[in-house]
Amino acid sequence: MPDIDRYRHEDRRQVETLYRRVFGPDMADANRLRWEWQYHRNPNAPADGPLIWLAREGTTIIGQYATMPVRLAVNGREINASWGMDVMVAPERQRQGLGDALFRMWDRHTGASLGLGLSDASYRLFQKMRWPDVGPVPCLVKPLSRRALRQPNWPLAINKLVSYLSLPWIRLVARNRPLQGEVRTIRHFDDRFTALWERIAERFSFAVRRDAAYLNWKYIQAPHVRYSIAVLERDGDAAGYVVYRHRQEPRDRVTLLVDFLTDPADTPGFLTLLRWVDREARAADSDKIRTFAIHDGFRKLLKKSGYYTRKSSMELVAKINAIEVPGGFYEARDRWHVTLGDSDQDR
Repeated sequence: MPDIDRYRHEDRRQVETLYRRVFGPDMADANRLRWEWQYHRNPNAPADGPLIWLAREGTTIIGQYATMPVRLAVNGREINASWGMDVMVAPERQRQGLGDALFRMWDRHTGASLGLGLSDASYRLFQKMRWPDVGPVPCLVKPLSRRALRQPNWPLAINKLVSYLSLPWIRLVARNRPLQGEVRTIRHFDDRFTALWERIAERFSFAVRRDAAYLNWKYIQAPHVRYSIAVLERDGDAAGYVVYRHRQEPRDRVTLLVDFLTDPADTPGFLTLLRWVDREARAADSDKIRTFAIHDGFRKLLKKSGYYTRKSSMELVAKINAIEVPGGFYEARDRWHVTLGDSDQDR
């Protein structure tokens, strides 16, 4: 079995070459654009370098498992954790157990192993390792126009019929509603957002720490995606935020509600932020808004705001190593907070 150890600075060229062999030149170029930001500038990255595990055969790198370190709040305690992201094995060495060995090495060296939006191969590997099966993060969609329910695999006539029949309902749920607070856009997360996190962190039994340093790195400094951010303010304090962007898809235009945070008990605050996103989506001529939310309270308010549940393919796995968790922890997910913005799903 090849040796497995941590990434070193001099490995960069070999890792890029392996990435190009496994994923192709286009993916390799995209990876190079975000690599420095993703692995070196992360405020949670350890001082001794990125949390990337490499399989070596002699002096040749034949496999990689790259992870994104975060601080994770679990039942009122914060621990070091990391999201598993880019796994790759040289084509001639695949199906020989290298992926399994890389996963296990990562799991032994992190306080919590996290995975989101898994490939079929990764999901099967997690099942083989008997990790807790958390299931998918629910997907919710809010229609804004008659094109919202169209499907690229449906015939044109069926899409037209669905658009016609659904229009009265869409007009009802997409109607404009007044804001109930002061909302404005920002281009920097200041210390008020760290204070917001510290005020409400105990409301969640599982959530990545969303302080100012993390939010600026994730949503302001990202070189490959441009986000819009809006904050709900009360008496000069930040009471919540939303992160969103607009994207063209095969049959329609979509606004992605990528991340959000308020006190889950702050119903007027969260609904106001959702109404802000409604206005921004309509101004961008979007046909629908899509988001992902696992927290029961947030999902109830999303549905109250006109969102409906769609089948989700964003599988979530989690394994807490650093502390003991109570029985039923992985099944009782009503107070977990995971969104599309977690890990690297929104590329």
